[in-house]
Amino acid sequence: MDATALVLTLLAAVVHAGWNQLLSGSRDPQARVGVAMLVGAVATAPFALVGFRWDPAVWPYVGASVAFELAYVVLLAAAYRVGPMSTVYPVARGSAPVLVLGVGALLGVQVGPLPALGAVLVVARILLVRTPSATSARGLLMALAVGACIAGYTLVDAHGVDHASVPAYLLVVLGLTAIAQVVVAARGRGVDDLVRAAFARDEWWRTVLVGLGFFLAYGLVLLALRTAPAGPVAAIRETSVVIAVLMLTVTGREPLRTRTLVGAAVVTAGVALVVL
Repeated sequence: MDATALVLTLLAAVVHAGWNQLLSGSRDPQARVGVAMLVGAVATAPFALVGFRWDPAVWPYVGASVAFELAYVVLLAAAYRVGPMSTVYPVARGSAPVLVLGVGALLGVQVGPLPALGAVLVVARILLVRTPSATSARGLLMALAVGACIAGYTLVDAHGVDHASVPAYLLVVLGLTAIAQVVVAARGRGVDDLVRAAFARDEWWRTVLVGLGFFLAYGLVLLALRTAPAGPVAAIRETSVVIAVLMLTVTGREPLRTRTLVGAAVVTAGVALVVL
């Protein structure tokens, strides 16, 4: 993995941890995430015109990615309703790189011993940073399902960006996902009520930042996937778990524990092995 892809992926991890903290701390994450993604789509639209490229062969990848992304946002919002971020987020993010490397290996992608060991360390640090015992079995299963969705769209998008410019691909995939999520979340409550909940007077800024962060974080990942394999990118972006725990500590939502610091050291070693 080259230095540019590494920096892009680490920046994506920071942004991703930030918007997830904002979403998990909101009163109605199911309402907020769909509307927030629409905000992100509007902000991204002008950039899609720069260097626009769209090969019709990209559509199957778009369809598969939208399916994974929709399942991801629905399950993530639901998981945050039954479990805290400190348990849902590590399980969801940490299971993804192993699944990406495993599926890639089944599809014939060569996985060297160092990346494989790095992925194992990434998962091990999740157990050190935060164990899932504090959350319900339902929340844990949702988090694992979120991880499977992350692995799915990462593998699909690694090929999809070969057929379109990154901003255009990002806008179409996440824009369609946003529309579908709003439709799903509006069932039984109406779009008007959904928008009012997302733009409540004291929390409207959460919706805006979540939407911008959602698009920025994955846009950075797509740029990294243009020059780096999906497995290493998926593993390195999971440093967001440690970043998220530190953010929770800084904002006073979670205390800093010794295993958190040990976990940070383990993930640093894992990232180094993946890069090598």
